[in-house]
Amino acid sequence: MTQELIDLKASILEGRYADALFIVDELEGMSKQAILRNIKAFLKIILIHLIKNQVEQRLTGDWASSIRNSIQEIQDLNLKGKKNCYYINNDEWEGFIESVLMAAIADASEEVLNGIYNEFELAEIIDRGQLMQTTMTLLNLTYHHSAKDLPVILGDYLLKLPGGEDWRNKRK
Repeated sequence: MTQELIDLKASILEGRYADALFIVDELEGMSKQAILRNIKAFLKIILIHLIKNQVEQRLTGDWASSIRNSIQEIQDLNLKGKKNCYYINNDEWEGFIESVLMAAIADASEEVLNGIYNEFELAEIIDRGQLMQTTMTLLNLTYHHSAKDLPVILGDYLLKLPGGEDWRNKRK
């Protein structure tokens, strides 16, 4: 990116505005790709913990914190600079979820029930429809609640997951 900024400055100083606009477009594309990569990384974390929750039928404090933090990070990353439009619109999540789902299953297979399932077995066990619905519901919350209110809303939603009440009451 440093070279692009040097080229941009040179283009402007030399009056090559078409070149400068091309570089600005390239920089904008690079920035968007970096943001989308970060969003996908947080989405993968959410999926891993939701898979563990679904299969093990429990919710730990660490899993709840990871889900909550990842959703909050996605909310922050997904807002474009104007704060009224998004990199990923609410109706575009399905493709993003599907793009990281197999990687999430592979990583979760190492953790679910101490790794008793390989990624192929785990892929057969999970209820993808339920996983997709839960993930979409969590992501949907980012569009309808402020960053200030979101943690409480997420906590309330996490209570509805299997093991949520035990998590709230600190039962193991």
